[in-house]
Amino acid sequence: QVQLVESGGGLVQAGGSLRLSCAASGHTFSTSTMGWFRRAPGKEREFVSAISWGGSSTNYANSVKGRFTISRDNAKNTVYLQMNSLKPEDTAVYYCAAGAQSIYATIHSYDYWGQGTQVTVSS
Repeated sequence: QVQLVESGGGLVQAGGSLRLSCAASGHTFSTSTMGWFRRAPGKEREFVSAISWGGSSTNYANSVKGRFTISRDNAKNTVYLQMNSLKPEDTAVYYCAAGAQSIYATIHSYDYWGQGTQVTVSS
């Protein structure tokens, strides 16, 4: 069993930055692909980024490529999402997920989810 707790969300002006953290408990963290997803108001949950268990491979949605950076610290059982140059369209609840086997896995391949953290970007 893996439990995930996100933090770091908040209100920021367009062009600003935030760093999200996801603290995980459970013995599968260090061998699991980790992902970040988001759900904007009125929209489906969508993929943002994923990182392989060792941290050497990453994947990003086109909408965040070049602005967001995913990383992980297996010693701390934590995955991060550094978000720069934020735009109003990045406003969403951001979710951490675990349990997939590939950084290209679909949303349905993730077994564990956090409760989410709100990110609001004002124009």
